[in-house]
Amino acid sequence: MSTIFVTGTDTGVGKTLISKALIEYFVANGSRVAAMKPVASGARKTPSGLRNEDADILLNSINTKFSYSQINPYVFEPPIAPHIAADLNDTIVDVSLLDKAFELLLAGSEKLVIEGAGGWQVPLNHEIRFADWVSQKQWPVVLVVGIRLGCINHALLTYLDILQKKNPMLGWVANVIDPEASHVDENIEYLEKNIAAPLLGKIPFLKQVDQQDIGRYLTLSKLR
Repeated sequence: MSTIFVTGTDTGVGKTLISKALIEYFVANGSRVAAMKPVASGARKTPSGLRNEDADILLNSINTKFSYSQINPYVFEPPIAPHIAADLNDTIVDVSLLDKAFELLLAGSEKLVIEGAGGWQVPLNHEIRFADWVSQKQWPVVLVVGIRLGCINHALLTYLDILQKKNPMLGWVANVIDPEASHVDENIEYLEKNIAAPLLGKIPFLKQVDQQDIGRYLTLSKLR
């Protein structure tokens, strides 16, 4: 299990928080850890170029020496689907370049945490989706489920496609992202009965997310 891919049921469900928690867990256990955000859309202009907040969080969490561009090969300013952002920038996301970036990061680490963009089926370009690329690599997956109305459908559709593509499921996290969500425990209980992978943690709705506290809600020792 040298590489873990973190995906979610949608955008904004907490993939970065869980990726950071995974990195911190492996660092605490003595591993040299790298991270990758292959494609990021939604970035700010800085003196050193465009920077995505999620990619910066990953970069600041690892204990290996990689540059921002190595962690995040493709970054676009507008917060829209990556393939559309690439079109607006007259760019095509080249999967062979992502493969080279992955190989470099893996060679310089013992654990590599890769965070997707949006959900499992988000396109990398007009020919291939994240799901296809991750399936080709057969990376083990951690699924972050945003607990809100409709989460059962989104979670099971994602989970079943991960299985269909024969990627190992290391576990999943229930993250309550809607403060008005009802029957939270019942939803999580149903998913726990229908996802054949460990529930790694239940994160309650947090009005102001303290990234240092996320680990208290997780039991990453359950990673399959």
